Amino acid sequence: MIGNLVAVSPARLESFVSDPSRVAAFLYPEDGSSEPDNFLDIDKTWHAIHFTLNGDAWGGEGPLAMTLLGGQEIGEDVGYGPAQFLHPWQVKEVAIALAGVDSAEFRERFNPAAMDAAEIYPQMWERDGEEGLEYVLDYYSQLVSFYREAADRGDAVLVYLC
Repeated sequence: MIGNLVAVSPARLESFVSDPSRVAAFLYPEDGSSEPDNFLDIDKTWHAIHFTLNGDAWGGEGPLAMTLLGGQEIGEDVGYGPAQFLHPWQVKEVAIALAGVDSAEFRERFNPAAMDAAEIYPQMWERDGEEGLEYVLDYYSQLVSFYREAADRGDAVLVYLC
């Protein structure tokens, strides 16, 4: 399961809300072209990032909980369920919350034993130790930048697993 995010304009989000069948065609164009603009693939780190930020495998509260597993479902199954979307105002809240969790704070929160006990995908955290942390931290840094840039543009965000 690979975590993916795409920042979209408010107008494009509205087009998806008015016709949710457009989401899958946007994410997977029939012509086989590359990913949409403002796309981020965070590989298999999505669950580890969510857990590290929230201390919970599937839940949490506030903007950090919305980062990867929050938002409103839209459209059909695009891999492992439908995409979820965050409105531009939610993207700004997430960007601000993520800015408050720098790499040092993320390192402190990262707990491989707790992650394996909570069955955080892909369940290799104690085995990989520091190497696993570096793997997740690299994608976390990209995620923070992605949300900051999306917020600066006033974009909405689609999140999906495939």
